[in-house]
Amino acid sequence: MRILTLSAAVLALSCQAQVKLPLNVPKAATALLPKSAAALTESEVADGLKEALVAGVKSGSSLLGAAGGFAQSEVYRLALPPEVADLEAKINANPVLRAALKPQIEQLKTKLNEGAERAAAKSFPIFRDAVVGISVRDALGILRGGQGSATRYLRSETEQPLQAAFRPAVQSALDEVEVAKYWEPVAKAINQNKRLLGRTEDIQTDLVAYVNQKATDALFREIALQEDRIRQDPVQRTTDLLRKVFGSL
Repeated sequence: MRILTLSAAVLALSCQAQVKLPLNVPKAATALLPKSAAALTESEVADGLKEALVAGVKSGSSLLGAAGGFAQSEVYRLALPPEVADLEAKINANPVLRAALKPQIEQLKTKLNEGAERAAAKSFPIFRDAVVGISVRDALGILRGGQGSATRYLRSETEQPLQAAFRPAVQSALDEVEVAKYWEPVAKAINQNKRLLGRTEDIQTDLVAYVNQKATDALFREIALQEDRIRQDPVQRTTDLLRKVFGSL
């Protein structure tokens, strides 16, 4: 009996030596997390998000600022401002107005798109500064927020001051393409025939504000698309920081 008891004790000690249960269960669970996720700081996440957004700004500015970036795009091509676009069908239905205004309207569309392209080409430093200047609160939440979440945060924090900063570049771009030379005759003819076109008041369109809004919308869309590429495709993570931050997801 004493021999059997001694054998059982030896066996128990042997099992304890081979199976070492963790004394600190939370610490053991942390060890199972990806090292990159465990090592990230809030500051690194914020910097990684900003780096992804700057990459989107650069991509969007290059794409939209190229010749045809707006004019040849099914998504971004600018139509006439809404109050004029609503009258276009009536102008086309009137032979006299159509003959007088159709060529000028088409030229105006061309110049609006060319102006938007030139404004986009000037946008990179303005949008980059907006990205760099934001204070990213709850960076981890934004990182884990899914597609386009960093871009949506950027837009919510910066859109109005960003458009104010962007407006001089838009004005300069429209001046470069002499859009006023094409706009003023169209606006004058419409105002002279406003009753025939069913209007009671003159049109007073702020073309700079119109192009500013359209160009800003397009740039934010392109920034979001680039952010999504970085989230989805490791090849798009071209720096150590991007690989560390977005590789942790």
